[in-house]
Amino acid sequence: MTSGRFSGLNTNTLRLLLVILSLIGVVWLLKFSPFCVSVPAQAGVLALLTLVFWATALIPEHLTALLFFLLAMVFSLAGPEVVFAGFGSAAIWLIFGGLVIGIAISSTGLGARIGRYAAVWLHGSYFKIISGLVAAGLVFSFLMPSAMGRVVLLTPIALSVADHFDFREGSKGRVGVLLAIILGTYIPAFGILPANVPNMVLVGMAETQYNFSILYGDYLFLHFPLLSLIKAVLIVALIIFFFPDTPVELPEQEPHKTGRFSRDEVILSLVLVSMLGLWVTDFLHHISPAWIALGGALVLLMPGIDIVGKKAFNQKVNWGAIIFVAGILGVGGMINHTGLGGTLATRIIGLLPLGEGQDFMNYMSISLASAVTGMLTTLPAVPAVFTPLSESLGQATGLPVKTLLMMQVVGFSTVMLPYQAPPIVVGMQLSGEKLIHAAKVCLFLALITVFFLLPVNFFWWKLLDWL
Repeated sequence: MTSGRFSGLNTNTLRLLLVILSLIGVVWLLKFSPFCVSVPAQAGVLALLTLVFWATALIPEHLTALLFFLLAMVFSLAGPEVVFAGFGSAAIWLIFGGLVIGIAISSTGLGARIGRYAAVWLHGSYFKIISGLVAAGLVFSFLMPSAMGRVVLLTPIALSVADHFDFREGSKGRVGVLLAIILGTYIPAFGILPANVPNMVLVGMAETQYNFSILYGDYLFLHFPLLSLIKAVLIVALIIFFFPDTPVELPEQEPHKTGRFSRDEVILSLVLVSMLGLWVTDFLHHISPAWIALGGALVLLMPGIDIVGKKAFNQKVNWGAIIFVAGILGVGGMINHTGLGGTLATRIIGLLPLGEGQDFMNYMSISLASAVTGMLTTLPAVPAVFTPLSESLGQATGLPVKTLLMMQVVGFSTVMLPYQAPPIVVGMQLSGEKLIHAAKVCLFLALITVFFLLPVNFFWWKLLDWL
């Protein structure tokens, strides 16, 4: 017993020592180093520290975010409107709404009911459960244009499915179920034009800068077969490989829950159906998915309805998740505001072996460069950084601008680590599972993409006469 305590103490002490030494080094670099006299260089140092802390989990993610806020403001790397922009972003309110909805789905028993209904279709093997959830996530990508909205809606349902099959907290099966719905509704959606934010940023910038309209059908036919379908299959395979488990259907412990809906279940169902209807028809009313989620949360919190009461709200809302995502958005904002993203992308491109008549080398180089840029700036920023460079890239490679614009999709759809993609982070925070689990699948999927899918995709583009 004593040895175990000292072992834990030593581990915590070592972590604290590493954090302190890292902070001393960064503060010295920001304040005294001749290599960090420019604001972009200082922003790069702070961004690197923040990303390393998130990747290694030396301290909890929300503490790293708070540390970023503090250092960014103390060293005036950007104004508060940039550093704290995440708190005013739609993503934060989607998370807030999702947390309240998740509490309601669990406390009313509606989640358990949905889990039982879903189990009728998923009943059987672990493979059927995981592949069914990934398929459901992909189908929802066609119905709901907001990745955040899909994750917020589907994650609590996935938790109920995990409970139904007795996948308890910390089990591989529970992690697998949650990754199936979170990754399955986000990563394959890059092949569906309106289904992810980076796709739509690319559409907007292509129209404003080059007067090039990206059509839904052209985009789908070019990207969906490999970037969506094949990646969905790979996600299923990787989850089953890394997180194998055996489902056990629990005996019904609350028979009354299979009967009539309770008053709270009816109200919650009406709220969810209304939100889903508004999310699916946002092309008509143009209301952000975030405000739809916030409106749904307010209904559930209202006195007289009290599906999520004051006590549950104070105790169960995960404020750490909100701070963490605000930190991710703040880092991305600082990188773009200081010009660091554009500088890094330009330098990366300057190192590439580009040239006319080298289609495969040009394709691989630009795709990988946009993927690496996504690691440095987060995925939604890639089109903002790369689109203005497309004309100069066209001069260097002899490729048309429309082809170079589409190459960005190959790059920013290659998710190396979860912090690049706020919807993945949100889903993992809502689920209560560790980000390292998602990182493992994302990293191996990215490696398979680079060494297998990208070369195969090149020949697909050749066949379609895009190269």
